[in-house]
Amino acid sequence: MLDIKFIRENLDIVKAGAVKKNTVIDLDRLIVLDDQRKLIGQKIDELRTIQNEASKQIAQSESDARQKLIDEVSVVKEQIQTQEEQLKPVMSEWKAIMLQVPNVPDPSVPDGNDDQDNIQIKTWGEETGFDFEPQSHVDLMTKHKMVDFERGAKVHGFRGYYLQGDGARLSWAIWNYANQFFQEKGFIPVIPPVIVRKENLYGTGHLPNEAEDVYMTQDEDYLAGTSEVPMMGYHRDEVLTGEELPLKYLGFSPCYRREAGSYGKDTKGLIRVHEFYKLEQIMLCEASHAESVKWHEWLNRNTEEFIESLKIPYQTVLNCGGDLGQGQVKKYDIELWVPGEKKYREISSASYFHDFQTRRFNIRYKDTKGEINYAHSLNCTAIPTPRILVSLVENFQQADGTIVIPEVLRPFMGGADHIG
Repeated sequence: MLDIKFIRENLDIVKAGAVKKNTVIDLDRLIVLDDQRKLIGQKIDELRTIQNEASKQIAQSESDARQKLIDEVSVVKEQIQTQEEQLKPVMSEWKAIMLQVPNVPDPSVPDGNDDQDNIQIKTWGEETGFDFEPQSHVDLMTKHKMVDFERGAKVHGFRGYYLQGDGARLSWAIWNYANQFFQEKGFIPVIPPVIVRKENLYGTGHLPNEAEDVYMTQDEDYLAGTSEVPMMGYHRDEVLTGEELPLKYLGFSPCYRREAGSYGKDTKGLIRVHEFYKLEQIMLCEASHAESVKWHEWLNRNTEEFIESLKIPYQTVLNCGGDLGQGQVKKYDIELWVPGEKKYREISSASYFHDFQTRRFNIRYKDTKGEINYAHSLNCTAIPTPRILVSLVENFQQADGTIVIPEVLRPFMGGADHIG
């Protein structure tokens, strides 16, 4: 959430940011409501001052004068109640618009409507080609009994799957290797709860705009689609010390997404599923744009290095304004080469938010001057499964139908060097 003072003082900048993110929002209406909110609040404060002064006089007055003062206080109370009733709809609309105000994108973010307008800034490795007819990950994994889509659909329904045999073992190998890899970068491993209260999704900015894509329980709690949600709630309403920053967490959790807006997309295979596992890098740093930029580049590079160690070709893209989330200032996507589709598919996103999320969570820290500031937050996918299996299996398939296991994963696969 942006500070209303910042919005008022930089209204043209905030409006331009909303346009860049293709967000339709009436910021002029917000200013009108804010003026009303402050005016009514000022009247209430003035009436309460009168009420307090009269109450003091009542305690010091004789009986005849006391009754008159009591009558006057009753009138003031009614006036306060009237003003409070007038404030309620103003505050309700003010809060609703405030929750929709998008963060201002960095000037380096390109214009564009969606992911088709993202800009490639890096490629690594050569796009894998074959001198034989390659198979899709669906065919390969089904052949080697690594996955069972038929029974998955029977039990779960559309987009259901079972990972089994070497499919399950390969997932565990990736988790264990990633846990080792990212802990060596200084991350604290955490397994958080994924059933979370609604306010945590508002805090991260996933609500209200992504309501259709979130699973809700009968108790009106939610299933998180990323460990970013519970991990950002971890330090809610806390004041950290400057010496604690930066904080680096590696969250590992199951993730749940309804994929409500993806009808007809990626209906086969493991690219887009309702439930999956993900390791996520989450950071809190001091309130400095330079620090946010530095750590954003570092987080994204961590995942690039992880992918390079697996020797999977990838590209990194800079996301355009229309492909940024509400709270994101800037975002990179890493996309892996998928031979069967002859294109790159997203595997990771790295974003920074300035204090957009921490204001909502009330996460602050005391700096060396003793001043209290809202921390800055960042996150980046470390690696998701089973999506990573798509590129891994397809890129490492052989003419005889076997699948070579990347060298770095072999210690976690009992020393095996291939599947099949």
